Amino acid sequence: MLFHIRTAILISAASLILTAIGGESQAQEKFDSKLLKNGKYTLACYAVNNGSEAPIGTFTIGINAANDQLALTTITALAGLEEWKDTSISKLDNFKPVYRASHSTLKDMVLHFGNNVTGYYVDKKTGKKTQIQETGNQYFIDSYTYPFLLSLLPLTSGYSTELPVYEYKPTNSDNLKKAVVEEVKNSTWISKYTGKHDVWEVTVVEPSTDEKSISYIDKKTRRLWQIDSWSNGQQIRMVDMEADFNSIKSPFDKEATMKMVKGGNAIINGQVFARDYNDNGTIWAKMQVMNIQAKQVAPRGTQVVLIPYNDYFKEWIKVNESQRKKGREGIALLDEAAQCIKTAQVYDDEGHFEFVNLMPGEYLLYTEFGYDHSYSQDEVVGYTDHYINGMFQGTSANTVNRSYSTGAGAVVKKVVTVSKPGEKVEVKLKKTHA
Repeated sequence: MLFHIRTAILISAASLILTAIGGESQAQEKFDSKLLKNGKYTLACYAVNNGSEAPIGTFTIGINAANDQLALTTITALAGLEEWKDTSISKLDNFKPVYRASHSTLKDMVLHFGNNVTGYYVDKKTGKKTQIQETGNQYFIDSYTYPFLLSLLPLTSGYSTELPVYEYKPTNSDNLKKAVVEEVKNSTWISKYTGKHDVWEVTVVEPSTDEKSISYIDKKTRRLWQIDSWSNGQQIRMVDMEADFNSIKSPFDKEATMKMVKGGNAIINGQVFARDYNDNGTIWAKMQVMNIQAKQVAPRGTQVVLIPYNDYFKEWIKVNESQRKKGREGIALLDEAAQCIKTAQVYDDEGHFEFVNLMPGEYLLYTEFGYDHSYSQDEVVGYTDHYINGMFQGTSANTVNRSYSTGAGAVVKKVVTVSKPGEKVEVKLKKTHA
């Protein structure tokens, strides 16, 4: 099962390039190492069927170019399987591999590259260990470096080339294969955080297997945004989760923020309710609509959130409001920031809540709840004509009063200030309807 998944996902998408193309000097001219950027990236992996995506897992890839070497470390987490780790080290001047290791519940593999390829492969299912020794003095790149080296090529519309890749598998008759960068063209890719990016759409095929991949590579940064691959009738999609994206510039001090919500003796308590509405400005305004129950308290168990309203949280809220206006996803909180948010529940049938152990400062309170919007209205059911001595005097409407109830919701937020230690602040979290 593991090898099938790796074949469908990693080989198809990450090692579709193969057979020798000449010498190292030719390879050096192809790749531009200055385009490399160190960092950690997480790709979400999906199986695609008739346009629908089913999540499979994630790949978290660390890139480190230093000391004349490129080191790639991949943590693979697929549903139903234990995580495993792959390491690939290549020379930075020509990207020929130096070392390769993979450790999972099903296999152990270690390879050393030089004039020969040496190492071992252990099948943990059968216990069989295979010693590896084969000629390695020809030029090739390692399968795990391929997606990033593809980004370093001199991409332009109409560009094409062939690249060799080495990938050891016990069932291979030849561990070197050829793949063809068949087509490069202009395209766009839409980020859920940063909007539209101009990209190169790069199509790679493997002639011997008819496998294919399409990579979307940022023109400016050469970031690999997405890979779609097809193998044995399966389509696999890997998408950058942009886990490194954070537009919040304000620093966050966890110790000071945690002290703010736990290190004091001030109290914020209050009541949550919605002031129900008369539907002013709607069609009901002309029908003498009246509320049956104007004050609607939040039900017992309603959650109230308290956010320490420091510079970091203020910017986070502002940025997320801007993101929503642009139709983009919000920015996730830092884990350490999320740990400093307190919650309380409405503890009675009157909508009351309480926060304790607070330091002086500003706090944002937030809650949302549903309630029944009950109202009555006079409705015309007919008309009566009035006559005196046979002469028409006018018409009056015949009305009845009827009661209705519909579902409604309230979202309430309010900034509250604790001015001094030990202060008890009373708050009305009231939502009114315009």
